[in-house]
Amino acid sequence: MSRLAVRKTYKLWIGGAFVRSESGRHDHAVQADGAQVNIPRASRKDVRDAVAAARKAQGPWAARTAYNRGQILYRAAEALESRTDQLAAVSDRGQVQDAVDVLVHYAGWTDKLHAVLGGVNPVAAPFLSFSVPEPTGVVGVVAPDGPALLGLVAELAPALAAGNTVVAILSEPHPLAGLDLAEVLGVSDIPGGVVNLLSGRRSELAPALGAHRDLNAIVDVSGDSELAAELDRLAAETIKRARHGAAVTGYDTAIADALERLDGLSELKTAWHPIGA
Repeated sequence: MSRLAVRKTYKLWIGGAFVRSESGRHDHAVQADGAQVNIPRASRKDVRDAVAAARKAQGPWAARTAYNRGQILYRAAEALESRTDQLAAVSDRGQVQDAVDVLVHYAGWTDKLHAVLGGVNPVAAPFLSFSVPEPTGVVGVVAPDGPALLGLVAELAPALAAGNTVVAILSEPHPLAGLDLAEVLGVSDIPGGVVNLLSGRRSELAPALGAHRDLNAIVDVSGDSELAAELDRLAAETIKRARHGAAVTGYDTAIADALERLDGLSELKTAWHPIGA
C-alpha cells in the first residue's frame, strides 16, 4: 500500500526560531513537483518582532572578531552547499552554487574591511587621527522577485560581513527558496536573530519595515519604482540609509561592487589623539 508523504510546513525565521505568523494568515506557493503548499503571510507585527530580534542580536554579532564572523559565513556556505540537491528543486543548481560562492567571497572580506576602509589620516597638526569602520546596525532587505535565492544571499552576505544584522522580506512570487534558506541558517553557526526572514505581501511588509525607527538602513532590490520612492520618504523621516539597486544576475555581478556594498553598510568612526604640544 502506498503512503502519503508528510507535507512540509513552512514557517517564518525570526530570532533563530521557526514561527508562525502572528496573524495566522497564509498564502499559496507551488513546489517544483507541482504540489501547492501553504506559506506564512507575515504581518506588520511580525516585522516588529523581527526588528526587535535583530536589534538584540546586533551588539553581540558586531562584538565578534572579524575573523570569527568570516568563519561563520564560511560555515553557512558549507551548510548551503550540502543542501544543493534540495534547493535545486526550487532554484536552479547554478543559482545555488553562485549563492555558495558569494557567501565564501564575503567571508573573506570580514578581516580585511578595517584595513581597506580604515587607517591613519594624515593631518598637519600635533594629533594622531585614525578611522575605523563600524557596522551601521540593523539592516532591512527587500529581496528581488528573482533570482530568489541568489538575489537574497547577495544582499545578506555583505550586510553580515560588515557586522550588521538583517531583516529580509523574501521574494513574493518565489518565497520557497528563502524559506528553505532559513533551514540552512538553522544548522549553521549564525546566531539567532542575526538573520530574520519574512514571507508575505511586499506591499504590506516593506513600508512597515522602512518606517521602523529601530532600523538603521534599508536595501531595496525589488525593482519597484513606487516602492522605492515610498522607502526613500520613510528613510528621510526616520533618518536611515537607503540603497536601491538591480537584482544580481550571477556571481560576477554579486561581487563586482563588493567594497561599495560593504562601505554602504558601514560607518566610519574617527578619533583624534594628541601626540605633543
